[in-house]
Amino acid sequence: MSQLDEKTQQKEMQTFLEGLRASSQLQQNIQDYTNRCWDKCMTGTPGSSLSSSEQRCIGSCVERFIDSSVFLVKKLEQDRLSLQGLSQ
Repeated sequence: MSQLDEKTQQKEMQTFLEGLRASSQLQQNIQDYTNRCWDKCMTGTPGSSLSSSEQRCIGSCVERFIDSSVFLVKKLEQDRLSLQGLSQ
């Protein structure tokens, strides 16, 4: 196997592993949001279905966490690009 093929395979493996890490992080975030929002919005013992206020609370709670996460990711990316521009 040539060195170029080996480097290509290493790059593909690295990309694959980064994708797995991102997927794992997303699953962890979803679990975290679910737990936090459940604790915040569920005021008593749940019945056979969620009340409309519980549904709204959980929906709003998750949206706030997602909006915050998106904001932070964009901010960190801007900071990274800014620092990268300064170092060149």
